[in-house]
Amino acid sequence: MTNQELAECALSARALSYCPYSGYAVGAALLTASGKVYLGANIENASFTPTVCAERTAIFRALLEGERDFVKIAVAGGKQGEPPKGSFPPCGVCRQVMAEFCPSDFEVIVVGDGTVTSVSLQDLLPFGFSKENL
Repeated sequence: MTNQELAECALSARALSYCPYSGYAVGAALLTASGKVYLGANIENASFTPTVCAERTAIFRALLEGERDFVKIAVAGGKQGEPPKGSFPPCGVCRQVMAEFCPSDFEVIVVGDGTVTSVSLQDLLPFGFSKENL
């Protein structure tokens, strides 16, 4: 699957977002080595702390189905009902979850303003903490 195709999946996943408080819809599409794509969307909560990001939703869905070998993830965000403006990289918590389940060269595709940019997890999370530190 090309990065552009995965980016389109992430853009489609944005429509599944539940974001009545921030109005900021995020979609993610995770490609596994088996070729399956897992979608995720952010799901907010009135007390904010239980809110979960799109990236973690996709990763956790894949994990619950027994997937453990991830190839790349695309992330697209922006105001609900509008196309993405600027770029939308994963938050720190999502980067840490990726560090738990993905290698340092895991590809993160950031979708925004009609662009698709690829970056490694290591570049997004330099000096990250992972199971190798234990």
